[in-house]
Amino acid sequence: MQLDILILKFQQKDEKAFETLYTMYSKSMHGVIYNIVRDNDISDEILQDVFIKAWHNAESYSSHKGRFFTWLLNIARNAAIDKTRSKAFKNSKKNLDAEFFVDILETGNSLDNETDAIGITKFVSKLAKKCIEVIELLYFKGYTQSEASDALNMPIGTIKTRNRNCIKELRTMLVN
Repeated sequence: MQLDILILKFQQKDEKAFETLYTMYSKSMHGVIYNIVRDNDISDEILQDVFIKAWHNAESYSSHKGRFFTWLLNIARNAAIDKTRSKAFKNSKKNLDAEFFVDILETGNSLDNETDAIGITKFVSKLAKKCIEVIELLYFKGYTQSEASDALNMPIGTIKTRNRNCIKELRTMLVN
């Protein structure tokens, strides 16, 4: 079934369309969420919330504004970031065991394999180094623009401009 028709059926609350889209995108969304929260159980919970939110707000998606995957990715990313900013999440991470930190150190400088379920890493790796740094922090590690600005020691305006330009370049690669 064509993606446009599938999305239209999803917007019309067709449960089969929901199941198909969930099967298509859940692994990618889970990877993005996991890279932000670093907890499998919490990632599973957020993933369910993301698809329920998408289901309830399906009419707000417009193909004129962007791709469905990007729309869903933004919902997932924002939900994961919101979770990390919650008081309950912060309290649960106060007394972590060393395994949590070992995992962060091992995967901290590269894109996580779980995130690459749709093969996006291949395209991101073709970008200039300055683009890879910004995209990795903002989209794969869940940094805010302000946090990325601090981490890369750059003005926030530069981060915003690079993000916009690099995403535009990535979009061009994906379309061609």
